[in-house]
Amino acid sequence: MSNVERDPTALRCGDPHHDTRTPQAEVLTARDVPLGGPRAMTVRRTLPQRARTLIGAWCFIDHYGPDDVAESGGMDVAPHPHTGLQTVSWLFSGEIEHRDSLGSHAFVRPGELNLMTGGYGISHSEVSTPRTTVLHGVQLWVALPGEHRRTGRDFQHYAPRPVRVDGAEIRVFLGTLAGDTSPVPTFTPLLGAKLLLEPHATVTLPVDAAFEHGLLVDEGQVRMAETTVLRAELGYLGTGNDTLTLSNDTDAAARVVLLGGTPFEEEIVMWWNFVGRSHQDIVEARGAWENASERFGAVDGHDGKRLPAPALPHATIAPRTNPTRH
Repeated sequence: MSNVERDPTALRCGDPHHDTRTPQAEVLTARDVPLGGPRAMTVRRTLPQRARTLIGAWCFIDHYGPDDVAESGGMDVAPHPHTGLQTVSWLFSGEIEHRDSLGSHAFVRPGELNLMTGGYGISHSEVSTPRTTVLHGVQLWVALPGEHRRTGRDFQHYAPRPVRVDGAEIRVFLGTLAGDTSPVPTFTPLLGAKLLLEPHATVTLPVDAAFEHGLLVDEGQVRMAETTVLRAELGYLGTGNDTLTLSNDTDAAARVVLLGGTPFEEEIVMWWNFVGRSHQDIVEARGAWENASERFGAVDGHDGKRLPAPALPHATIAPRTNPTRH
């Protein structure tokens, strides 16, 4: 998915002073971002924001739906570029047609992972299909480490099997959880999983103590580290925990997406659909896209024009870090 804000925030991200001695979860609220047009769908963005810019290498979280496409028009994101990152698409309902400049033509469906690696440069389009009546899902980005940020384009598809643990159904789409491991390779240690918690269920899961974790609540409400996280909120828990306990105290099922990874120590610059290491990286990527450079290739099969890049900020992108935890 593209970041289609007319004036996207310029972020320089990194967390050199990260301190996670306090086990209490931090709760981040979302802001609404329209995807463009008078009838366009609106997404709820919980990452990045001023309170936190990275969780592991996860650098972008958009949460949308359930959205009646008869009212909103659904998703129609024209070809747009990416550099220095991977996109992770996960649906709860609906269907999205994906095309990219690698030549991939795939359909994003509920319970199936679609992961696209931008690396040095890729472009793609995303359009909800005519079969879709309700569109509901998440779009996630992963920052690539410096040694891999110029890697080649790639596309992976994976349908994880369900695993049941103590009143929870878990589908692991990246990394390892509940004894299940995704075969999809990552460039930094990562975790991505969807969990469905039955009413009044509590599950305690072994996790990597070197990971920090984010819990996005899609339906219901869930306690994480004794902190209640409501629908559309993102709970954050720092490193140093070898187990993670999630509780659903309500009479209805709760659905969450659990993300994790080792703290991303590199300082990065993130603007529009690009992740780089300097302001100049962003200038060069934008120029290549606006000049239709071969760096991003072409998307075949999409009816319509490419998305133009927004204007660059008038100042050099300033450093921005996650807050120090006390």
